[in-house]
Amino acid sequence: MPNVSRLLTRGAILAAIVLVIGAMAAGCMTTTLVSGEAGVRYSPFGGTDRDDVYGEGLHLHAPWVTVIKYDVRVQERLENMEALSSNGLSIGTDISVRWRPSSETLPVLHIDYGVDYFRKLIGPELRSVVREVIGQFTPEELYSSRRTELQDQIFARVKESVESENVIIEAILIRDVRLPEQIKMAIENKLKEEQEAERYEFTIDKERLEAERKRIEAEGEADYQRIITASLTSQFLRFKGIEATQQLANSPNSKTVIVGGGGDGLPLILGGQ
Repeated sequence: MPNVSRLLTRGAILAAIVLVIGAMAAGCMTTTLVSGEAGVRYSPFGGTDRDDVYGEGLHLHAPWVTVIKYDVRVQERLENMEALSSNGLSIGTDISVRWRPSSETLPVLHIDYGVDYFRKLIGPELRSVVREVIGQFTPEELYSSRRTELQDQIFARVKESVESENVIIEAILIRDVRLPEQIKMAIENKLKEEQEAERYEFTIDKERLEAERKRIEAEGEADYQRIITASLTSQFLRFKGIEATQQLANSPNSKTVIVGGGGDGLPLILGGQ
């Protein structure tokens, strides 16, 4: 069986070679597209084929047909741009854009822009949107709090305009925002001062809460003392003394109890081991 499999494999390879040679002999040409590539066919007799797109693999076609190859995988490029903020300061940005052409409508993209569609379509649109969106923000907002909002706005607007031209935008990421050095230092100092102010406010609030806790604790202690003092009448103290005397009298230690011997009428307890 292994010999039969090898023979079949060799036969298939030989048949493919014969087919290619036969096609070339008959006036056909071949084009091979590797993984991640697609091809658009162009003929001087009919123009660009709008209905069919070559996929991966080996393709036979007439000698007068040209196959234009496109990379249809996700691609990425880093763009360095300058734009003006809302107060007129120059802001440098590094923006990464990820995209891929739409395979289904590749012939239309080829007719409208050609293989250099990034330079003609994506790049100009990206630069225009970046300049317009950055112009809505101050340097402080771009440096700290609203960078995510800036990124989202750029992505949404570029995606909307470019995808109508048969290119799919996968992501737009802001890698860096560069401010003039003096502006950057001023913003950092301002942020530091704000953090110090917040820390100071936190300390004050903490001390205020501690003072409130101590006041409430003191008020509770004072109330407790007033209640105890009000309850310590002579009758109550005499009653507690009699209770204590009874407990001592019942203890196993020897002692002498004189009833009424105390100055306040309480018994006296003498001796005791």
